[in-house]
Amino acid sequence: MSTTTAVKPRRFHPPGLAPLGRIGGSIAPTVLSLGAGAILWEVGARIWNVRFLPPLSDVLVRLAELTADGLIVVSLRNSLINLALGFGISLVFGIGIGLLMGAYRKVEMALDWWVYGLDTAPGLVFAPIFFAIFGLGPEPIIAIIVMYAIFTIIVNTVAAIRTVPAPLIEMGRSYCASDRQLFFRIILPAATPLIMAGVRIGMGKAVKGMVNGEMFIAAVGLGAVIINAGRRFDSAAILAVLFVTIIVATVSVKIVQLVDARLTGWLPATQRRRRANG
Repeated sequence: MSTTTAVKPRRFHPPGLAPLGRIGGSIAPTVLSLGAGAILWEVGARIWNVRFLPPLSDVLVRLAELTADGLIVVSLRNSLINLALGFGISLVFGIGIGLLMGAYRKVEMALDWWVYGLDTAPGLVFAPIFFAIFGLGPEPIIAIIVMYAIFTIIVNTVAAIRTVPAPLIEMGRSYCASDRQLFFRIILPAATPLIMAGVRIGMGKAVKGMVNGEMFIAAVGLGAVIINAGRRFDSAAILAVLFVTIIVATVSVKIVQLVDARLTGWLPATQRRRRANG
């Protein structure tokens, strides 16, 4: 009498993607990379010994001093208010205009040149114009943030609507879906992943616009700290503020990613992991 032993099938995981139970282990390469970069910076700066590149330890000490003085906290609060207002405006109008351009060909033809032309223009070119219109205050900085972020969101939203698979639309029409149902129940959910990709890129650009606007329009927020440190040739303070800026950008993008994961929870698990790793 022969007996057979059941062989447990091995689970397949796409190349480059960690299993769900091991996602926490994917943090290790990031930690190792950051640690190696920190060591290289510290050692290289001490060997090179130039004023414009202080060691990492000096930068962290300077960051602690600025934080203890309250300068970083107050400046960061003002910068985050400008960022929230500017990115909020960019998000509402960017997605709204993008949806209209993607859904209606005539709207796209009317706005196409304006959107793509302004998207390629340097945002700081408009700084004197905004300063002349709004004067000295947060308004021109918020306008610069909008200029940096809104057109990226519009372009990605239009592309998202235009790249919805035709079979999905045909399937909706075969079930006698109205244009409204077709848009809100098929086209918009299918376009959401690409729209959120544009929102993530727009958030990164918004942080750049925030710092640039504060530096070139009004000496406020983190931009003011950078300008004052530059006048004193305080490289450690400049790099300390750069650290804070990178942290703000990273946290902001992570928040957008969390919202993205919530909105696209209906995607297959493998596709969600691929988008997270990408």
